[in-house]
Amino acid sequence: MSKIITLSEFIIDRQADFPYASGDLSRLLSDIGIAAKIVNQQVNKAGLGDILGAFGTTNIQGEVQQKLDVYADEVFINSFRNGGEVCGIASEENDAYVAFDRDLCKKGKYVVLFDPLDGSSNIDVNVSIGTIFSIFRRTSSVGDLANINDFLQKGCEQVAAGYVIYGSSTMLVYTTGYGVNGFTLEPSIGEFCLSHPSMMIPEDGKVYSINEGNMAITTPGIQAYVAYCKEVDKKDGRPYSARYIGSLVADFHRNLIKGGIYIYPPTTGAPKGKLRLLYECSPLAFIVEQAGGLATTGTSSIMDIQPKELHQREPLLIGSKNMVLKAMEFIAELESAKV
Repeated sequence: MSKIITLSEFIIDRQADFPYASGDLSRLLSDIGIAAKIVNQQVNKAGLGDILGAFGTTNIQGEVQQKLDVYADEVFINSFRNGGEVCGIASEENDAYVAFDRDLCKKGKYVVLFDPLDGSSNIDVNVSIGTIFSIFRRTSSVGDLANINDFLQKGCEQVAAGYVIYGSSTMLVYTTGYGVNGFTLEPSIGEFCLSHPSMMIPEDGKVYSINEGNMAITTPGIQAYVAYCKEVDKKDGRPYSARYIGSLVADFHRNLIKGGIYIYPPTTGAPKGKLRLLYECSPLAFIVEQAGGLATTGTSSIMDIQPKELHQREPLLIGSKNMVLKAMEFIAELESAKV
């Protein structure tokens, strides 16, 4: 029987990759694992408690907050505040960033941006949902309060990113720039255990993930690529299969393991796209590129975008390298066309 490696053991073993961190990043990643276990407990009994349905408020995106959204947001914020490694956070659920004013936190080296519960509209129907997180080294002086510039950093400046998927099993997948590793929660011992070491996304895939209800209002390049995916070409393995769960984490996770492309394009109603750059696009781009895939707006690298605001939105094409490149060919060919 092979040795079981827990998340904590794995993190400690990889500490040498970050000599500047003095163990702070390791503790922060461990804090995320603990918070994920707490949220997982509530997700697993969502139908038994008073946490289904809407909370009664909307977030900065104008989306109705679910009760479990608010719960998960509080769990992660409290975990980061109590840990002391983080000087501030920004969450998809909050209008502004939060600078922690505890003396210990003001000495923290990192900021965390996160989506506490991606796909939360699916909570009531028992579809997989998840948490996405992104970690940066602060740019402000240690000892000061965090400021907006700590959060408005390019994706290529991330020191770690990951996600937790709460599904048939609960998995935590993360990267620190040295490959991607996945850990599955073993409920009998309450530990995340290494189950998917050195994850790599296939260069080619047979699945495309897009909300086809928006095809009439998206760009000609995207329309042409989806038509290509549907064409019959036995030599090329087409038509591809359409798989769209409606939960970004779930769609991304499937494609990461099996190969595929996820597309959330610009539309006439959302010309800048709908997904948030800092909470969704950048962290998943870091992961997929560490796994050998690509992430783009269709014309430029997600990782190279300089954010101008906390809740900035961008189009997203992400997944298997060759599939993303092919989609970009169609977009480049029709780039003069406007939505």
